Amino acid sequence: MTVMKLHNAIYKVLVTFAIIFSTTSCAPKQPTYTTIDGFAQGGTYHIVYQNSAGTDHSILPDSLATWFRQIDQSLSGYDSTSLVSQINRGENPPLDSLFIECFKLSKEVYEATGGAFDISGAPLFDIWGFGFKEKVEITPQMIDSIRQFVGMDKLSIVFDSLTNASYLQKGDPRMKLNFNAIAQGFTCDYICSKLEGMGISNYLLEVGGEIMCKGVNRKGKEWSVAIDKPVDGNFVPGESVQAVLELSGRGLVTSGNYRKFYIKDGEKFSHTIDPETGYPVKHNLLSATVIAANATLADAYATYLMVIGIDKAREFLESNKEFEALLVYGEQEQMKVFSTKGVKQRKLK
Repeated sequence: MTVMKLHNAIYKVLVTFAIIFSTTSCAPKQPTYTTIDGFAQGGTYHIVYQNSAGTDHSILPDSLATWFRQIDQSLSGYDSTSLVSQINRGENPPLDSLFIECFKLSKEVYEATGGAFDISGAPLFDIWGFGFKEKVEITPQMIDSIRQFVGMDKLSIVFDSLTNASYLQKGDPRMKLNFNAIAQGFTCDYICSKLEGMGISNYLLEVGGEIMCKGVNRKGKEWSVAIDKPVDGNFVPGESVQAVLELSGRGLVTSGNYRKFYIKDGEKFSHTIDPETGYPVKHNLLSATVIAANATLADAYATYLMVIGIDKAREFLESNKEFEALLVYGEQEQMKVFSTKGVKQRKLK
């Protein structure tokens, strides 16, 4: 081989190597996403998140257990040692920051909804068998009696400078609280704030069906969330899907009467109790999926829409554009769907 031919051969090899190196080095690396599933708050949770470069997330599973425990010790009515359980027993423990924050948010929604969302309806939830006690035989006189001490306007948080702590002040010692209609949404937001503190910006968190997500999924697109068809007895999430919604940077919660109910003498009693009447609601709104700025608001307002029914729910959504919603109503054999314009639906296959 002549010197000229050898030079040309080497040149071609170098050019080829340079092209390959340039192509591979400029190609974006596929983001790595991690999934964590577990049990918490009487149900399951599911997290999908993008690993942050140079950040150690190995402590996340243990941290999650700690964060769930912190919420339960404050707001869980199923934990006999929690703050809310102590308060419901008539005790007066000093409150932690989680209790104070969730209580204040609950009271804001209570006032905004004219009392239709009310965590102080706990005694009503209990007697109907949807709270923390077994159902009892109910009379109109019992309902009227309990309604006399239901209402968050009778509750306030006071600060005691002597003990340097805050306490719940009741207008009636018989008052009790049930945070179930807001606690899991609040849990989502609390844990998401912790995730973002760890530098995680692309994630989806689901706790018992309540969802908060930000950023993009592993395909670089908005997150997809399946909404279950509100058919009585549809207990397996994802088994029968009504719609698939796409969202990012918002919370999503579905409330419905198709999983928590019972039949007595041929009549259906749902777990959604109207605090104003003291009775389970009787209307044809089967489920309400609410999309809001965070999961706490989505959780609370999904319950609110289920209390007021389809007609008032549509009126509310028309005048409150910060909420998006998908409502399923009518008879279970002939369901109808109403959705606000901002809801992004993906066609079902």
